[in-house]
Amino acid sequence: MERPEQRAPVRTPGAVLATTSLATLVVLMNYSAPMLTIPGMTASFGTGLSGQAWLLNGIALGLAALLLVAGSFADDYGRKRVFVTGMATLVVTIALGAAATSTLTFTLARVAQGAASAAIIASSLGLLAHAYPAGPDRVRATGIWGAALSGGTALGPVVSAALGTLDWRLSYVLYAAAALALTAVAVRTLTESRNPRRGRPDLFGALLLGLALTALLAALTLGRDGWLRPAVWAPAGAAVVLVAGFAAVERRAQAPLLDLTLFRRPLFLAATSGALFTGLGVIGLFSYLPALFQQSLGMSAFDTSWLLFFWSGIGLFTALQAKRLARRVSPRHQLALGFVLSAIGALTMLGALTAGSWTRAIPGFFVAGIGSGLLNAALPRLAVESVPADRAAMGSGANNTARYIGSSIGLALTVVIATSAHSGDTPKGAAAALAHGTDTALYAGAGLMLAGALAALVFRGRRAVTADDRPGARAVGESSPTPGA
Repeated sequence: MERPEQRAPVRTPGAVLATTSLATLVVLMNYSAPMLTIPGMTASFGTGLSGQAWLLNGIALGLAALLLVAGSFADDYGRKRVFVTGMATLVVTIALGAAATSTLTFTLARVAQGAASAAIIASSLGLLAHAYPAGPDRVRATGIWGAALSGGTALGPVVSAALGTLDWRLSYVLYAAAALALTAVAVRTLTESRNPRRGRPDLFGALLLGLALTALLAALTLGRDGWLRPAVWAPAGAAVVLVAGFAAVERRAQAPLLDLTLFRRPLFLAATSGALFTGLGVIGLFSYLPALFQQSLGMSAFDTSWLLFFWSGIGLFTALQAKRLARRVSPRHQLALGFVLSAIGALTMLGALTAGSWTRAIPGFFVAGIGSGLLNAALPRLAVESVPADRAAMGSGANNTARYIGSSIGLALTVVIATSAHSGDTPKGAAAALAHGTDTALYAGAGLMLAGALAALVFRGRRAVTADDRPGARAVGESSPTPGA
C-alpha cells in the first residue's frame, strides 16, 4: 500500500523548469557527441566496424537498463535526490570517458554515463509534474523540456565536431564542466518530493532487463556477419528468456520497477509504443546517418554536423511551437503526424548518396525535423498523463526506457543494414554498396516510423474497465484540457 505523496510547495517552478531542461540539454549533447567523432575515436582506439555499434550504443544501453529503476528510486526516495546524484555521477563518468584508452573502457564509461543520464531524465519529468499541476502550464513546461531533447541533439554534434578538429576528447571536458555547474544549481533551486512505497526497489528486475538488452544488442551486432550462426541465435534466445524472466519478476515484486497493470491503459500503450518506435525509426536512423554521409561523400565531421544541426534545430523550433497545436490536436494524433512527417523526410533522402549530393537530403532533413519536434513535444505529455500522478517518474522511466531500447535496437539494425551489402574490392564498389545500403536503411526506418503512427492511432485515450476499477473512476489523461485526448 502506498503512502500519500510528500509534497513541499514549489516557490519557483520556473527555476525547476530551467534546471531540468538545461540538464536534459547537456545529457543529450553528451548522448549525441560520438555521432560525428567516430572516425577520430576509432582511429584512436583501433576499433573495427562491429565495435562502432558499441561505441555509439553504450550510453543507450545504460539508459535503457536503468531508466525504470531510476524512476522508482525517484518516486520513492526523492526526485531531487536522484536528480542531483545523477548529475554528480555524470560529471565523473564523462571525465572517465574522456580519459579512456580503448574501445572497451570508453564503452564501459558510456554505459555508466547512460545510468547517470537515466537518473536525470527519469526524475526530471517527476520534478516538472510536481512543479506544474495538470493544465496549460504543464503543457508548456513539458513542451520546453521536450525541446531540450531536440536542442541537445542539435548542439551536441556541432560542438563535438568543432572541438574534434583539435581533439575528440575536448567536448567531453566541456560537458563535464557544464554538468558540474548544473549540479551546484540543482542543489540550491530544486524542491524535494517523493511518494514512498513499502518494499525494496526491484534491483533484480533491473539486472534482468539490462542483461536482456545487452544480449539483444550482441545478437544484432553479430548478425551482420550472418544471421543463421549459433553465435547470433544464442544471445537472441537468451534475450527472450531474460525478458520473460523480467516480466515474471515484475508480476510478483512488492515494489516493481514497472507496474504491469499500466498496460491495461490504452493511453499508456500509446505513450510507450510511441517512444519505442521513435527510438527504432527516428533515433536509430539519424544517429548513424551522419557517419554514412561522411564515409560515402567524404564530408568532414564539422560539415556533416550542420546537416544534423539543421534537422535537430527544426525539431527544436517545432517542439517549442507545438503548444499551439496542443490546443487543437490530441497528443496521440500529434504523435501520428510526427511519425508520418519523419517517414516522408526519410524517403525524400533516397538516392542522395548514389547521386553524391548532400544538398538532395536537405528537404528530407527539414520535413523529418518537423516530425521529430512533434514527437519530442508529445511524448513527455503522454508519459505524465498516462499514469497516476504519484507515479509520474515511473511513467517517465517507462517511456524513456522504451525510447532508448528502441534507439539501441534501431541503431544496431541501421548499422547492419547499411553496411552489410557486398562491396567488392574496389573503392567505387564499396561506395556504391554503402549508398545502396543507406537507401535500404532509409526504407526500413520509414517503415518503422509508419508502424509507430499506426500504433498511436490504434491506442485510444480510454482504457478498458477492469475488475479493480472503482465505479465512476476515469482513466488518467481523460481529464486533460487538450481536446480529443
